Amino acid sequence: MAEACDHVEQAGNPEPRTDGCEECLAMGDEWVHLRRCLTCGHVGCCDSSRNKHATKHFRHTHHPVVQSFEPGEDWVWCYEDELFLEGRPHHDEARV
Repeated sequence: MAEACDHVEQAGNPEPRTDGCEECLAMGDEWVHLRRCLTCGHVGCCDSSRNKHATKHFRHTHHPVVQSFEPGEDWVWCYEDELFLEGRPHHDEARV
């Protein structure tokens, strides 16, 4: 299994747009865990959540990389390459 991909290498570090799942907050629903899009900062709920908004965001926008938005977690997932990395490469400056 690959240990890196171009999508993760090129991912930015945008500010999260919300403190919870954007769509769930708007509809008054709940989530299990949160994921932050490293292209635009969208915060969506995980696939264990009823609405799976992080994956729906990827399917709609094709933004390939999310990072856990849970305290103490820094893993990333690339939807395009189906690659999970425990942590991510650190960049001197965020690419946004």
